[in-house]
Amino acid sequence: MTILDRYVLRQFMVIFLISLLSLGGLFVVIDAFQHLDSFTSYADEHGSLLAVMGEYYAYQSLDLFDRVSGILAMVAAMFTVTWLQRHQEMTAMMAAGITKFRCIRPIVIAAVSISVLAAVNREMVIPEIRDELTRDSKDLGKSNFRDLETRIDGQTDILLGGEKSVAGERRIVQPTFLMPKSLAKYGKQIIAANAYYQDATTEHPAGYLMEGVSVPANINKVASLLQDERAVVITPRDAPWLKSKQAFVVSQVPFELLVNGSSWRRYASIRELVGELNIPNSEPGADLRVAVHKRVMQPLTDSTMLMLGLPLMFSRRNRNVFVSISICLVAGICFSLVTLVCQSLGGLSLLRPTLAAWLPLMIFVPVAVAMSHTFRT
Repeated sequence: MTILDRYVLRQFMVIFLISLLSLGGLFVVIDAFQHLDSFTSYADEHGSLLAVMGEYYAYQSLDLFDRVSGILAMVAAMFTVTWLQRHQEMTAMMAAGITKFRCIRPIVIAAVSISVLAAVNREMVIPEIRDELTRDSKDLGKSNFRDLETRIDGQTDILLGGEKSVAGERRIVQPTFLMPKSLAKYGKQIIAANAYYQDATTEHPAGYLMEGVSVPANINKVASLLQDERAVVITPRDAPWLKSKQAFVVSQVPFELLVNGSSWRRYASIRELVGELNIPNSEPGADLRVAVHKRVMQPLTDSTMLMLGLPLMFSRRNRNVFVSISICLVAGICFSLVTLVCQSLGGLSLLRPTLAAWLPLMIFVPVAVAMSHTFRT
């Protein structure tokens, strides 16, 4: 790395970090003041206020980085190039025989590296802290009741539902599981007081332990339900580890998918999204297919946004910094709007999921290539 590369790269990273910290600080200030009462009441029982807020916003900062890293990389690149032009440093570099693209090569490499870092954060870090990211500031202890999204288990066709949920206990309050015709030997539904999601162990696969079963009333006496020679509903009669009025419903639908709903997909990795897409006997919606393609295309989307903004910096020398900011932001907003519209049309099945993901690039990549002549003039 040459002295020129280090100089340009340092300017870019300083601007990027300042922008990220400023935006993050603004978010923390606004959000913290709106929910200060919740933080204060929780801190009275679980430690100092600063520690509680610090932990909460440390997790939220990772989500914020994922959301804004692409646009902030473009903004930092735009400010860096404008800074070099306003102080005639770009002119001095070109007078030394250095091409425009060679001058901004560190910026491109740094922006692509940020896009890769955001992808790693999105695929490896965020899925591991999904529970913390979905935690509401009004429910810091995960003890309040949350709404539950009913969902059909694609393997057994059982409709999983209930009144409310408690995230910290992975508990469904007043669960009501509707049974398909093939499993309606006990009746059309199984109702209990609570259902706790449990991971797979040596005794049973993953599923829901139902306590206080009221329907069917004779759950202790009936045999377990089988589907294709596999236990689907396990009863105390066949499982010594079950107590009276308990039943275990085997399910591949995790508790997080029921309690978090659509936000689960936003914080899921590509592997988890593809796994949901490949659930047997399920019919995934078009929005899920669009989400998978969007996730795969995200690094290319970030790079395209950058290459739309950079050529605009060289289209006219000594442009006012505010004019440059406005032009780049307009280009980024137009690209983001077209991307959002295409993804919405794909989610509504008006466009094929692959086309919904690729169409913004098909429109704007030729535009970026056409404007790249400014790098050579």
